[in-house]
Amino acid sequence: MTAMFLANGFIIGSWAPQIPLVMSRLAINETLLGVLILLFGIGALIAMPSCGYLMGRHGSRRVLRVFALMSCLGLPLVVLAPNFWAVMPAMVFFGAAVGGMDVTMNTNAVAVEQHLGRAIMSSSHGFWSLGGFFGGGLGGIAIQKAGYLVHAGVVTGVVLAVVLTAWHFLLADPHRQVDEHRQATRFSWPSSPLIYLIGSVALFSMIPEGAVLDWAALYLQQELGADIAMAGFAFAAFSGAMAVMRFLGDRVRARFGAVRTLRVSALIAATGILVAGLATSPLVAIGAFAFAGLGIANMVPIAFSAAGNQDGVAPGTGMSVVTTMGYSGILVAPSVVGFVGERTGFGPIYVALAVLLVIVCVKADLVRSADFTHRR
Repeated sequence: MTAMFLANGFIIGSWAPQIPLVMSRLAINETLLGVLILLFGIGALIAMPSCGYLMGRHGSRRVLRVFALMSCLGLPLVVLAPNFWAVMPAMVFFGAAVGGMDVTMNTNAVAVEQHLGRAIMSSSHGFWSLGGFFGGGLGGIAIQKAGYLVHAGVVTGVVLAVVLTAWHFLLADPHRQVDEHRQATRFSWPSSPLIYLIGSVALFSMIPEGAVLDWAALYLQQELGADIAMAGFAFAAFSGAMAVMRFLGDRVRARFGAVRTLRVSALIAATGILVAGLATSPLVAIGAFAFAGLGIANMVPIAFSAAGNQDGVAPGTGMSVVTTMGYSGILVAPSVVGFVGERTGFGPIYVALAVLLVIVCVKADLVRSADFTHRR
C-alpha cells in the first residue's frame, strides 16, 4: 500500500517541473495555465466522490488498482498534447486518475490502520512526499538534460513498475460488507456536520500545498531569478521535509495526540509559508518551503485519519467527502492563485496563505477521532 503512495507522489512531483514548460511550449499566460490546473482539479473532483460508491461496491483494493493504472497514462497524455485545446481533456483525465487513486489509497490506509490497531497514515503520506521529492528534484534535472518527452516516458515506466510490484500486496477492506450495504445503490453525502468541518481542516491545509506544487517553480523563476533546475527544488525541498516529518509523524501523534500535533504543525507551516512569500533569493525561498513542509507534513494525514474513523460514517464515505474538500485546495484553488498571481506576483499570495494555516491551528479540536486512545 505504501508503494502506491510513493507512486502517486512521484507522479505529482514529476508534474511540478513540467508546469513552466507547458506554459512556454503552448505559449500561454498564467491565467490560461490556471485554467489547465482548474481542469486537472475538476477531473479529480469528478472522480473523488464517485470513489465512495465504487469502493462500496468493489472495495478499495480493486478500485485502487484501476486508478493506479490510469494514473500511469496521465503525464504522457499532457506532454504529448500539441496545443491548448488538446491539453484540456488530457488534464481532466490526469486529474481524475490521480485524484481517484488518492482517495482509494487513503481509504485502503485506513483499512490497514484498523487491521493493525495503530496509526500508519502519516508514514504512508511520508512515502507520498518521498515520491514527490524524487519526482520534483530529479525531474527538473532530467528535463534540462534529456528533454520533457524523455522525462515523461521515464516517469511512466517507473510508476508502472512500482504499481505492478505492489499489486498483490494490497489489503482487502475489513469493512467492505458495511460499505456495500450503505452505498450499493448510490453515493450519498453524510448528514454529520463534523465530517464537513474536518473537510475544511483538510481544505485549509492543502491550499498552501497546492500553491507550492503548482506555482513555486514559476515563483522562483520569474520573481527570484532561478533557473529551471533550481526552480524544481522548491517543491522537492517541500516534499523532502514533509517526507522526513511524516515518517516520524505516527510516533509524534501517538506521543502528543492528534489535536496538539495538528495545532503545533499548523503554526510551523504558517511561519514557513510567510517567510517564503517574503524571500528575496531562491535559496531563502527553498529553505522556507522546506520549513513549511515540516509543518504541513502531518496536518493532512491527521485530517484523513479522523475522517476515516468518524463514528456513524462509513470509512469510504468519510474519506470521499474529506478528500474531495481537501483536494479542492490542492487542485482547484491554485487556478485562482495563478489568476491573482499574474496581477500581484506570488510573494504576497504566500503571505496571505499563512492566515489559512493559523485558522487550522484554531480548529485543531475537530480531529480528536484520529486518536486511537480516543476511539478505545
